[in-house]
Amino acid sequence: MDLEKIFHLKENKTDVKTEVIAGVTTFMTMAYILAVNPSVLSACGMDSGAVFTATALAALIATVMMAAFANYPFVLAPGMGLNAYFAYTVVLQMGYSWQTALAAVFIEGIVFILLSLTSVREAIFNAIPMNLKHAVSVGIGLFIAFIGLQNAKIVVDSATLVGVYSFKNSVSNGMFNSEGVTVVLALAGILITGILVVKGVKGNILWGILITWGLGILCQLTGLYQINPEIGMYSLLPDFSGGIRIPSIAPTLMQMDFSGILSLDFFVVMFAFLFVDLFDTLGTLIGVASKADMLDKDGRLPRIRGALLSDAIGTSVGAVLGTSTTTTFVESASGVAEGGRTGLTAIVAAILFGLSLFLSPIFLAIPSFATAPALVVVGFLMLTSITKIDFDDFTEAIPAYISIIAMPFMYSISEGIAMGVIAYVVINVFTGKAKEKKISALMYVLAALFVGKYIML
Repeated sequence: MDLEKIFHLKENKTDVKTEVIAGVTTFMTMAYILAVNPSVLSACGMDSGAVFTATALAALIATVMMAAFANYPFVLAPGMGLNAYFAYTVVLQMGYSWQTALAAVFIEGIVFILLSLTSVREAIFNAIPMNLKHAVSVGIGLFIAFIGLQNAKIVVDSATLVGVYSFKNSVSNGMFNSEGVTVVLALAGILITGILVVKGVKGNILWGILITWGLGILCQLTGLYQINPEIGMYSLLPDFSGGIRIPSIAPTLMQMDFSGILSLDFFVVMFAFLFVDLFDTLGTLIGVASKADMLDKDGRLPRIRGALLSDAIGTSVGAVLGTSTTTTFVESASGVAEGGRTGLTAIVAAILFGLSLFLSPIFLAIPSFATAPALVVVGFLMLTSITKIDFDDFTEAIPAYISIIAMPFMYSISEGIAMGVIAYVVINVFTGKAKEKKISALMYVLAALFVGKYIML
């Protein structure tokens, strides 16, 4: 196989060795999704083993398509934020079954395929100003970090909406050895992962997960950590009693429920997924490309149609397999930092997702307190894009700021983009800067649609 002809390595100033290292690095930095996604989706009643298999297969298929359609080193998998929206908002809060939610994801994936073929998504990507694109990257970072802090129970519900975990209370009510110790381990994991990042250790985020998990196992073996299934504290040791096997995908495969497809309720759910996915995906793609300096001087991404198409097809395929929306992962930037420039990086990562299917007992045993440090540190890596925002021009900086704070505070990437776009248009129009900035007509349309959404929904 002539990899040079397929991936144009020399043209992209790279080689096979560099691409392989980049692919392994990207996989290592985002392998946590194999542990986190089953944990998130099982909260709404889905079988965690089946979700694990669906997650790995969806990542493999969508990432291969990214390499084939766009020749980019971007890796795809069921996305963080989108899986939380699926489980906690659509199913647990709005009351729909996970089967209905999967049907909505499948249909919005089909709609996205059509939008990708007609250049609508590409046009929206290109219409968003460069400073807002950097702001989206920063906002996603804060949002992901917030999710990590919640998963680790470092941040908890309180009378002030959120507060810090109380060790004093956990000791007094006898919860320290089941819950409190995991908070300590998560905090230690953040520091350990931070040290590994500073030291430039390859796969530092995955190593952070494994070390934190290892410390948890030591705590369990010494009795410091005690299993308490009633509050979700399970054994941290992998269960190989069933041997090394791929968990059955049957509980989630083709389980989509289209029975209410013509109802207004189903349309509302589908539209919600469509809105969130459209702007989450664009936001993540903006964030990855911006962080990796892959945008051209006009802020456009060459061959974006192929990238968006693989993303859209991956979403529908993922729904068939039994997982939430598949999207481009921001951790792809770690592989680009290692020198990855072509689809060969993506292929290497896809192969590793395939091999991970045989190691399910390991990934399914990794607890949320061990994966939380990864989310917090990935949030930091995204936050660094804030240095690219032009803070000297307030008509650029204020909308960027609004976009950034909206994502974690409103718990939504798409709301951050909506608020940023509205603020950008309104501030520039009322300060007389609109003509000077040459704001595109599509930005005005988007701003109007976002305002309409808040009025109608």
